[in-house]
Amino acid sequence: MIDEFAKDNLHGRLRRDREALLWKLDGLSEYDTRRPLTATGTNLLGLVKHVATVEARYFGEVFDRPSPEPLPRWQDSDGSDLWAAEDETRDQIIGFYRRTWEHSDATINALPLDAPGHVPWWSEPRPNTNLFAILVHVLGESNRHAGHADILREGLDGRAGMRPEHGTRIDEEARAAHCAKIEQAARTIAKSTAPVKA
Repeated sequence: MIDEFAKDNLHGRLRRDREALLWKLDGLSEYDTRRPLTATGTNLLGLVKHVATVEARYFGEVFDRPSPEPLPRWQDSDGSDLWAAEDETRDQIIGFYRRTWEHSDATINALPLDAPGHVPWWSEPRPNTNLFAILVHVLGESNRHAGHADILREGLDGRAGMRPEHGTRIDEEARAAHCAKIEQAARTIAKSTAPVKA
């Protein structure tokens, strides 16, 4: 009974994070979904593509249930899953993610939490695992990247949160005052902890 509760709980959180990641694209231009928003090139559509690929691998080949979607071999990872090429549309990437959900959900629903899996890209002695560990791992990956997307979206237009109804814009004056208060606290502590020059 506890296994089913744990599986349902983890699976529910994974579904929540999937939706949170996708809504970060809502209402944005093609350019804003694709353009690099950090020094390393992190972008919103690339995050969706990456999380889809991660999920497809972990709930696919790890349990000998390969994804029906074509995937690059894990050994050939070249970072191309982190951005959208000119010939890839937003709809194609979102469609890939949604089809991955279906395949992943089928794996999660079909297997018990202790179902054995093998992750060839994990080093010894941990390549052998089970569904519980993979659920936790993928949930962590999805949550982490949904957080990245949250920060990127906030930087674009001020919208933040887990769901669209939480994504209302903050009053610019209130935001500036809040940031000024944080900046002042940082400057105050920096002054008080500055090394004394001899």
